[in-house]
Amino acid sequence: MKKRKLKTKSSVKKRFSLTSRGKVIATQSGKRHGMIKRSKSNIRNQRGTTILGKSDSRIVKLYMPYGL
Repeated sequence: MKKRKLKTKSSVKKRFSLTSRGKVIATQSGKRHGMIKRSKSNIRNQRGTTILGKSDSRIVKLYMPYGL
């Protein structure tokens, strides 16, 4: 009997990607609203993407069993 394929979570597929070494890339948090109260330097530092920490990336990798 064949083992069933695991499905990737659709939300993880859209929000995260993997580097060639297997680290998880995510967009910076805290840029949706309330920009007027944040400092200019804070807004600048939150541009682009970031690499998730070890504990967070472990959770994300559970939801993408075959990588992306």
